[in-house]
Amino acid sequence: MSDYGHELWFGSFITPTARPPQAPVELAQTSERAGLDLVSFQDHPYQSAFQDTWTLMSYVAARTERIRISGNVLSLPLRPPAVLARAAASLDRLTGGRVELGIGAGAFWDGIVAMGGRRLAPAQAVRAVEEAVDVIRGLWATDETGPLRVTGEFYTVNGAKRGPAPAHRIPIRIGAYKPRMLRLTGRIADGWLPSLGFLPEGPASLRAMNEQIDEAASAAGREPAAVSRLLNLSGRFTSGAGGGLLQGTPGDWAEQIADLALQYGVSGFILASDEPADLNLFGQEVAPRARELVQSARVT
Repeated sequence: MSDYGHELWFGSFITPTARPPQAPVELAQTSERAGLDLVSFQDHPYQSAFQDTWTLMSYVAARTERIRISGNVLSLPLRPPAVLARAAASLDRLTGGRVELGIGAGAFWDGIVAMGGRRLAPAQAVRAVEEAVDVIRGLWATDETGPLRVTGEFYTVNGAKRGPAPAHRIPIRIGAYKPRMLRLTGRIADGWLPSLGFLPEGPASLRAMNEQIDEAASAAGREPAAVSRLLNLSGRFTSGAGGGLLQGTPGDWAEQIADLALQYGVSGFILASDEPADLNLFGQEVAPRARELVQSARVT
């Protein structure tokens, strides 16, 4: 059992479709009205059917009032970390602290190369993420004296002025599946952000992957609970008994999500759906019931 005791929160994972351009914005507003805590967007800058994710996030920030906003996950090979740090801090200040940062080492390398990015081997991609996090946090660290200097294999900053500082401590979460990236997540990240559909054995994969994160965190002198565990998920709501994981009534979903929280330590649940009805059910029925179940289990 790996309940880290974190408060549960719920979000949406919306396709940044370019046609019609207002569709993802309206879904973000639906997410906010449904009571969800976060709205997130995938980031594939080489996909011409999608809008630019950071531009969309900025626009959504101006069209919402409460909900937090994140890339899920941002394509680091096409988002220079020094520029990303200033962009994130600026948007966080403009929104009063509603920005969160999810980053990935890169996927679909042919598309990345076509857009001018550099193709990296898996080990290189892990090192690049670590360097990027150093750059991002270094530029946010306005309480430290002197300009930022980071000399890396992939990212170098030579005397950049620090700032602006974000309005709050922006959590940096890493999309990770393989051992090297999981260990990196344990050492330096604020959160882990995988997708349920990519786990080779479904939820059962979480136990061993959590252990790798926990061991790396402990070895780095951190508490394993310092790394929050999030999960992108998808499924189907039905009016009657379902046929498996996340295939059933909102009550069925709530029970299964509570189990994921209590057994595997997941505290952030992000629904991948572009259907307003799904987002409403997730925020208005699943989320409050799952919170009740977890709270009840923790006090007994």
